[in-house]
Amino acid sequence: MTKLVPVLSAHWDEKDSFTIEAYTRNGGYKASKKALAMDPDAVIQLVKDSGLRGRGGAGFPTGMKWGFIPQGDNKDHYLVVNADESEPGTCKDTPLLLANPHVLIEGCIIASHAIRAKHAFIYIRGEVTHVVRRLNQAIEDAYKAGHLGNGIELVLHVGAGAYICGEETALLDSLEGFRGQPRLRPPFPAIAGLYARPTVVNNVESIASVPAIIENGAEWYQAMGTEKSKGTTLYSLSGHVNNPGQFEAPLGITLREILDLSGGIRNGHSLKFWTPGGSSTPLFTAEHLDVPLDYEGVSAAGSMLGTKALQIFDETTCVVRAVLRWTEFYKHESCGKCTPCREGTWWLVQILRDLENGKGTEADLAKLLDLCDNIMGRSFCALGDGATSPITSSIKYFREEYIAHLTLGACPFDPVASTLFEGASK
Repeated sequence: MTKLVPVLSAHWDEKDSFTIEAYTRNGGYKASKKALAMDPDAVIQLVKDSGLRGRGGAGFPTGMKWGFIPQGDNKDHYLVVNADESEPGTCKDTPLLLANPHVLIEGCIIASHAIRAKHAFIYIRGEVTHVVRRLNQAIEDAYKAGHLGNGIELVLHVGAGAYICGEETALLDSLEGFRGQPRLRPPFPAIAGLYARPTVVNNVESIASVPAIIENGAEWYQAMGTEKSKGTTLYSLSGHVNNPGQFEAPLGITLREILDLSGGIRNGHSLKFWTPGGSSTPLFTAEHLDVPLDYEGVSAAGSMLGTKALQIFDETTCVVRAVLRWTEFYKHESCGKCTPCREGTWWLVQILRDLENGKGTEADLAKLLDLCDNIMGRSFCALGDGATSPITSSIKYFREEYIAHLTLGACPFDPVASTLFEGASK
């Protein structure tokens, strides 16, 4: 069993963990004082040495991203924190901000100093009103305590709730007051980001991990995780398990180990399929229980670690229906800027709806895969790619279930239809 070392979640069990008093009591804001006394380039190098990788999905080295910001250019630099958590199944940033918003604020102070930014923005979903209120209070308390306002300003921006704004350039457009749509790159945000100025965009968990690295050192952080995926991270476990929730563990832990921690699959049932990184990542099955949940291990097995959203489905779930629901989400959330995604996701939904209702022929599966192939790699951003992932992987692992829908003329998981199907098969 992997040894669990709580870093981000170390004090979540304290009733007042979200207050500045509790955060200070547990050593909070010491790391920012230490970092502010360091040369900015030394801070960047320390984060590089730690091996911290972006926790928003792509896993790009955080320190390297900071290092892309040009220095001595006499331009304003900006830090933008992406708190627009909206990947289906993902729930790590929200509980983090509820339990300990000050660790993000301290991370913002350190990161702003490192990239020589005087202004930082946190872009958050408007639907999570309780988190917005808590974060607003934390920012106000940080200003009163003198941690903010001395050369570094922090603004909380509440978005209208669009999945596309999780894409960093669409987020920047929304932050500037425009409709959230991805930008053509290059130029990249590090050169021309917010207000056409050099900008770093990082996920909540990425920035929140920085204070512990500054306080404890790069070697301490490197001692956790795997060779190329360092540190701990928050795994969101949901679905058909006895104890869903957030589990902080070193990168490289397996789903089998996390299921042991969560009390396993709900009683009397067995694992059918699961997502390693949210619904935009290719599905895994029970044969992948021992895949190391780090960037390299999941990629080698044919999927992506993404946001570490472990959605668990047992044998009672119709995989066609689950994939249809996800695809409907992506079709609804497509910003419409590019044709492959705008038109492609619409057609994917039409075909999947027919298949789920037992209409069509086996040739529709080939048509589905052909549509996915024409969307993958051809859309303006990763939304189109993500929409195809559950479809192609579900056909790969559960093709016979799609065929069963067509054979029966209805969903085999419908109680009435399944009885007829079983009778006919006998």
